[in-house]
Amino acid sequence: MRPRSTHKWTFRARFRRHAFGWRSQPAIKRIKEAVSEIKKVARKEPILGAEGAVLLLEKLSPALEHVDSSSGAIGTAVNNAIDAMVPVIAKAPADDDLRGKWLERLWDAVQEDEMPYIENLTDYWGDLCVTPECASRWADQFVGTLRMAWSPDPELHGYFKGTTACLSALLRAERNDEILELIDLAPYKSWHYREWGVKALAAVGKKAEAIRYAEDSRGLNDSSIAIALACEEILLSSGMVEEAYSRYAIEANQKTTYLATFRTIAKKYPHKEASDILRDLVAGTPGEEGKWFAAAKSVELYSQAIELANRTPCDPKTLTRAARDMAAREPRFAIEAGMAALRWLVEGYGYEVTGMDVWSAYNHTMKAAENAGRKTETFERIRKLVAGEVFEGRFLTKVLGQELGLNQQSRQL
Repeated sequence: MRPRSTHKWTFRARFRRHAFGWRSQPAIKRIKEAVSEIKKVARKEPILGAEGAVLLLEKLSPALEHVDSSSGAIGTAVNNAIDAMVPVIAKAPADDDLRGKWLERLWDAVQEDEMPYIENLTDYWGDLCVTPECASRWADQFVGTLRMAWSPDPELHGYFKGTTACLSALLRAERNDEILELIDLAPYKSWHYREWGVKALAAVGKKAEAIRYAEDSRGLNDSSIAIALACEEILLSSGMVEEAYSRYAIEANQKTTYLATFRTIAKKYPHKEASDILRDLVAGTPGEEGKWFAAAKSVELYSQAIELANRTPCDPKTLTRAARDMAAREPRFAIEAGMAALRWLVEGYGYEVTGMDVWSAYNHTMKAAENAGRKTETFERIRKLVAGEVFEGRFLTKVLGQELGLNQQSRQL
């Protein structure tokens, strides 16, 4: 099958060489639009969609050369585009001749990738080849150059853009022993290369050896999270769920927030009680117990959440939001969340705290107290808490002093 040559891609004109200035957001927007356009076409015409995916990957680097990449946002957008486009190309029912032409075009794009932006594309080379026969041909094309690049001879060794493309192709071609032999030639240990050795060992059923190989790959500059994730996946695929959890779950599933970490582990290990997962996470981060408040709240472990929020500092704004959101449904929990927010504010915690933040914590706490029938008691608790404020500036006393009847006391102090 061949793609229709008459199709007009909207994104083509937007990805001319140096099409974007230094700002990353316009480029990110165009990348997302292009990916959406290609995926929409691919659903009805997979060959045409794959042709569009190849075209986009060819055009990305030249179009983005002037974009400021210091924040990492544009790099993330490109990597997401690669993740989305590889399956479109791989799943297209192309014949060997057409797929070979796509691969040649993509390899040319990788070689001309100066910044580089699409270097991660080589990690998927085996997937793009689809068949072991195609992958083996590409491996043969790469392997000689890789051997020279990793040669101890200073006249020969150097950097080769096709290193992971070669390893990926060898894996798809099931030439697993050759992968291990090549990695032994590498001038230094690097997880970026050794992860292919782990995959090769796992592919032939040597899963225990694969885990040992992965563990032996740990180094100063290697991602412990990536290594733990690879080991966890091997154990899970072997049905060794408890061992996977106990050895790797917490290390492998670290996310950008504590709540996201908890949710990822809970989803991956649905048989585990949420309270047990939370306990293990808290135990693994001594001194940061308060940061697990949102995770405990999300699974309705309300008493544990309050205990954690009071054990070590917790963001007062997070606690205030909890008091607001739960004032009607769980008013007693909301009271304690609000009290914890005020407690940490009294002790000087919180980022860029304003008077509005203080009033918000107070009002939501009192609203919850009203719902729980504990308004007088809660008011006195807040009054006593704020009256004991000794932090420099006594900010809460200034904000709430009149409301709490503390103005006279404040003036005397």
